[in-house]
Amino acid sequence: MTDIINTLNGLLWNHLLIYLLLGIGLYFTFRTGFIQFRHFGHMFSVLKHSKKSDKSGISPFQALCTSLAARVGTGNLTGVAIALTAGGPGAIFWMWVVALIGMATSFIESTLAQLYKTRDDQGNYRGGPAYYMERGLKARWMGVLFSVFLIIAFGLVFNAVQANSIAQASKMAFGADAGYVGALLVVICGVIIFGGLRSIARVAELVVPVMAVAYLILAFWVMGHYAERLPDVFMLIIKSAFGLQEAVSGAVGYGVAQAMINGVQRGLFSNEAGMGSAPNAAASAAPFPPHPVSQGYVQMLGVFMDTLVICSATAMIILSSGVLDNPPGDINGIEITQLALSSVVGSWGSTFVAVAIFFFAFTSIIANYAYAESNMVFLEHKHTKGLFVLRLAALGMVMFGALSEMPLVWKMADFSMGLMAVTNLIAILLLSGVAFKLAKDYNQQRKTGKLPQFDINLYPEIRKQVEDGIWEEVPEPLVEQKVN
Repeated sequence: MTDIINTLNGLLWNHLLIYLLLGIGLYFTFRTGFIQFRHFGHMFSVLKHSKKSDKSGISPFQALCTSLAARVGTGNLTGVAIALTAGGPGAIFWMWVVALIGMATSFIESTLAQLYKTRDDQGNYRGGPAYYMERGLKARWMGVLFSVFLIIAFGLVFNAVQANSIAQASKMAFGADAGYVGALLVVICGVIIFGGLRSIARVAELVVPVMAVAYLILAFWVMGHYAERLPDVFMLIIKSAFGLQEAVSGAVGYGVAQAMINGVQRGLFSNEAGMGSAPNAAASAAPFPPHPVSQGYVQMLGVFMDTLVICSATAMIILSSGVLDNPPGDINGIEITQLALSSVVGSWGSTFVAVAIFFFAFTSIIANYAYAESNMVFLEHKHTKGLFVLRLAALGMVMFGALSEMPLVWKMADFSMGLMAVTNLIAILLLSGVAFKLAKDYNQQRKTGKLPQFDINLYPEIRKQVEDGIWEEVPEPLVEQKVN
């Protein structure tokens, strides 16, 4: 089974997805005028006014926290360690590259998700790639295909990956039995996901900022301890990324290929740009400013925070600690991060990582389920009857992941993620003209000093694709303010 998955992953990643992902990301970067760099400050301006929701949608801040809950998980702790052991320090450079390029991709897909969102039979906003495939491309078959891939990946496989990392970290830190860990996870996650999307958003809004800040404080403490090594660590990353470190041994091509492949894989797994996952959260928001593009900016910030901030912090901890220079025995994944922290703070470093991975992975599980829920609603034509079965299946995979071996689970996650990403990237490339048009409208209003507001009547060709009542409604009176 592992050999089959490895072969399929090789074809998907080495010969298709890595070029599709980078190529489309570069195209969006150029077509938007390097929006992730030119409008970097505006992402934070939009975030300042993102706490309000309405009867149909969660707040933009809750949508960001939900998407960060899914992004900030094992990819930031376990995934970075795997990238370093499989691809060398140069993999971190390619993680940075895919994140910077991916910010533009995230902007496009989240803008489209907001535009083409709908309401389910309970009046809640639903949306994401499946919905813009059906409405924007008139290709429900494509949306069905994407939804199936996402439910398998996020509703099932990725939750097993997250549970696996929690079980491993708990065993190393506390000697906890995997069965008990899995059962505890099933109970806690079950209480939240049976409460629905708003319950998940409220938990994410409370937990995600606290866990991210706590982890970064400890990371900066460790980097401060090894401050004199940091310049060498940065040089090592750059040299390894371009094969300069391997030049003496004559393994330049292989070294660069491994660094790039592992960096892109783990980077995409972590920040999810282009994968089509975060747009499901973006579509659930009641945006402010009331324009689809505002959610593009909010979710673009999520990619930056995930990879350029949190993943980089983990990489600096591991590389500056020197734990990879002489690794003690056969260790991998989360154990490397635990050992790196323990080398500075003592034995409680392993405990801290176990607690951090619990919260990182736990919030990922509930956010992953939220994505799967929106796609199940799509498959059922806006009805919610099948959600009970989906919830049971998701919790079953949590238990499976806690008890299973990591390598096969990670390979399955890579494959299902790859199929999702290919489907979504094709769709957003075909619909990118619509997103460019909306971005131009939004920023022209900003230039005139207006608070951007989307008037669907100015775009009759788009209006006929969008669900009635979503954008025609007159918003509540807006506070006179300018979002810079």
